[in-house]
Amino acid sequence: MGGLMWLDVFNANPYGTNCWLLSADRSEEAVVIDPGFSPSDVRRVLEAANKTPVAVLATHAHGDHVGEAGNFAGEVPLFVHGADAVAFTDEAAWRAGFENPLAPVKELRTIDDGDVLRLAGLEITVMHTPGHTPGHCAFRIEADEAFCSGDLVFAGSVGRSDFPNSDPAAMRASLQRFLMLPDEVAVLPGHGPTTTVGRERASNPFLREPV
Repeated sequence: MGGLMWLDVFNANPYGTNCWLLSADRSEEAVVIDPGFSPSDVRRVLEAANKTPVAVLATHAHGDHVGEAGNFAGEVPLFVHGADAVAFTDEAAWRAGFENPLAPVKELRTIDDGDVLRLAGLEITVMHTPGHTPGHCAFRIEADEAFCSGDLVFAGSVGRSDFPNSDPAAMRASLQRFLMLPDEVAVLPGHGPTTTVGRERASNPFLREPV
């Protein structure tokens, strides 16, 4: 990535879930993607960088990604796709297939495919990538600066599509959309190390025959 972005990650949690912290390099504001379990620790990272959170973005509504997102957000809006927003208001209706308690969110805003969010000096384009969950989204940062993939794709692997509300066919289609991105795009996954689209195209076995 170039010098446009300030970027940090917090993943000290039992699931190794990545919380991505982003902003334009000279901005005092930040966007927080998937704050997971540790609001106070994430805030300490932001404070050390002199950044103030202005929005929380959820790739999807699994607890390891957004369990404490409501407590972290406070007065800050939390953006999530409408198909996953129900997880914050009616856990039983969402049918995750496992206990998935989420802290209440004061200001919940829904997003959809193609929406463009201008936050913290960045232009963030929403890509609806269902399969892992109905409302799973990835985020293209500054066009091709970076791609926050959530649990769509990881370095050498892809997200699960065998939960009660998962959809393997939708997952295959979402992975094909991922492969349409330029090779040089940096991939910031929901778990594990960063990678690039080109590296995954060349070596990820699940992208040769997406499942």
